[in-house]
Amino acid sequence: MDDCQEIFQFKIVIVLLKKLIFNLLDLQKQIFQSIIISLGFILSCCQHTDENKVSDISKKADYLYLNHSDSAKYVGINTCKLCHQDIYNTYIKTGMGKSFDNATKTKSAGNFKHSQIYDKVGDFFYRAFWKKDSLYFLEYRLKNKDTIHKRLEKVDFIVGSGQHTNSHIQSVNGYLNQMPMTFYTQKQLWDLPPGFENGHNTRFTRKIGLECMSCHNNYPDFVLGSENKFSSVPEGINCERCHGPGSIHVAERQTGKNIDTSKYIDYSIVNPSKLSIDAQFDICQRCHLQGNTVLKEGKSFYDFKPGMKLNDYMTVFLPKYKDADDEFIMASHADRLKQSACFIKSIEKIKKNTVVSNTSMVSNNNLKPYKEAMTCVTCHNPHVSVKETNKNVFNDACNNCHFGGMEKTKEKEETRGINDERLKIKNNSTFGSKLICNKKGVNKASNCVSCHMPKSGSIDIPHVTVHDHYIRKPITKKSKQALKEFIGLYAINEKSPTNYIKAKAYLNQYEKFEPKLYYLDSAAHYLKNKTESDIKANIHLLVQLEFTKMNYLQVTNYVQKITDDYLLKTKLLSKSFSNEDAWTCYRIGESFYNIGNKERALIYLKKAVELAPLVLDFRNKLASVYASNGLLTDAEKNYQFILQENPKHVSALTNLGYIKLVNGNSVLCETLYFKALSIDPDYEPLLLNLAGLYAYKKDFKQSKIYLLKILQKNPKHQQAQQALKQINSYI
Repeated sequence: MDDCQEIFQFKIVIVLLKKLIFNLLDLQKQIFQSIIISLGFILSCCQHTDENKVSDISKKADYLYLNHSDSAKYVGINTCKLCHQDIYNTYIKTGMGKSFDNATKTKSAGNFKHSQIYDKVGDFFYRAFWKKDSLYFLEYRLKNKDTIHKRLEKVDFIVGSGQHTNSHIQSVNGYLNQMPMTFYTQKQLWDLPPGFENGHNTRFTRKIGLECMSCHNNYPDFVLGSENKFSSVPEGINCERCHGPGSIHVAERQTGKNIDTSKYIDYSIVNPSKLSIDAQFDICQRCHLQGNTVLKEGKSFYDFKPGMKLNDYMTVFLPKYKDADDEFIMASHADRLKQSACFIKSIEKIKKNTVVSNTSMVSNNNLKPYKEAMTCVTCHNPHVSVKETNKNVFNDACNNCHFGGMEKTKEKEETRGINDERLKIKNNSTFGSKLICNKKGVNKASNCVSCHMPKSGSIDIPHVTVHDHYIRKPITKKSKQALKEFIGLYAINEKSPTNYIKAKAYLNQYEKFEPKLYYLDSAAHYLKNKTESDIKANIHLLVQLEFTKMNYLQVTNYVQKITDDYLLKTKLLSKSFSNEDAWTCYRIGESFYNIGNKERALIYLKKAVELAPLVLDFRNKLASVYASNGLLTDAEKNYQFILQENPKHVSALTNLGYIKLVNGNSVLCETLYFKALSIDPDYEPLLLNLAGLYAYKKDFKQSKIYLLKILQKNPKHQQAQQALKQINSYI
């Protein structure tokens, strides 16, 4: 009886201890640490604990933050500034603080005296101008001196701080699209945005989805089931992107619970300076390591929080080419820095005084591990604009290592941390005499950055120069090769991604960046498809691969092997921010349609629309298949839905016009066609339909005009060629 009672009491102790651990809001750091140590003692049968070594708290620090909980909520920057006014005042002047806002004269960095550009491939002129307090872009086309096309669109948002660029976004009922003008601040000129050049001008239809918004802004309210619809968007990146949700921290302070952060970690909020080196890098890498990002299964761009491991949520890939070390993309700061000898040697140095845990590398007995290594905040204070930071701050970061005999003054220490006092650094700091650099005339006042981090143009953003964060000896620029030798995609933030992740990366690279066939070959290399279990495990990517190759029969063969019943009742069921299941349904539906099986196509397209009802292109395709099956009422309902959501959807306007013509209403058909034409004068299906409308009216000369417009842009258009022959026979 006594033995049973002791066991029961022991279990109670364990339960109580666990409850104490999970109720950290009521504990000070000292109590919490002692409980962890005590629990470890009980459960490990008197395992020896050496207080002089890294404690369990230190090893697990990155994963004990209370604001990692799903119950933690974002409170917004205005709540943060109630206690941190000084930091707020400087932060809102930074690039992050000014990253995104409404299109106002205050936000805009544009020079509107010379705001006209010309896209010679698309044959469109663009001009930006203010009308009272609203910014507008005018798109127009000239024939001789006559204006033959004009489209006026209001700008709703400006993205970019203005240090390098201002790009512009339009909202149509919450659907966000990038607009075809960007202001490049350094050269004070307007031009097409990155990716719109060389015949790729998408005009007003480039979708701005969650991936784009979650880096260039604070987390928005994304509408599930869409690609680019938002119920609201914030006004710039705020405190909680680097510190995590603030509700628990605010609640503690409101109840008078304070922690001496000079001695202990406050686990109610993430202070990046007290994270392990890897975890601190991950916060910066979340956005300053842009490239080909592949989400892990079941994850979204919302899920990562400061203090977590980034590669638990996403893997970022970049293409690597032989002898192309001097080329980099705009947001590759972390990748470039980690290639630097400065970074590599600093990591090697601290390995002797670290404990490597299951999560990351943590320095011994140090609340601020980054001080012993080189990280982003060695040089950058994220609370202070680069424009307002004296260049000596950056030089001093170099001098701390590269000059010998330096006095470790308080002033010097302040240059290395996240500390607003860095702005107060004096110009007459005393450094030692030993200098590593052999360049003649170099001294403590020299600008190290200008030689060792030279400004250069990124390969993805035109008209912009940035400092290359690959710190090294000055190099002579190599002449560019006519054809670079592709080595492969390289995972920047993960050592050994799975084959599935690699395959997904290669497919993304083909679809989003470079449509080169070797990316598809590489994706196929990593995907097994021999057995039924292989196909089930890889169905999303196998369908995407074969659909991209337009091998529609192979897509349908995969479906036949694993059955509609499995796919529709077991596999393709989830609504998600990425719409992965919906995309697979759509691709299968399109594949069945392209091999002539319209009934099976309808089944999968209906499922795609069920899972993602606000991906309007899915619904547009479903409506088109309804129409081709003679189900005009069902088709019209879906077209009307699309136009209610987005009145500027050119394909829906065109298709609805055709239905009106089939139903005998040529007047309404013509109205819809001309509305679509005012939005996109080059849309080929619309021009074909207009030619058909006028042929229906026996106005063959007008019909011929629209056919010739198609052939002027696309001389090999077979349908237009055939139609023109018929029209000519009537004239």
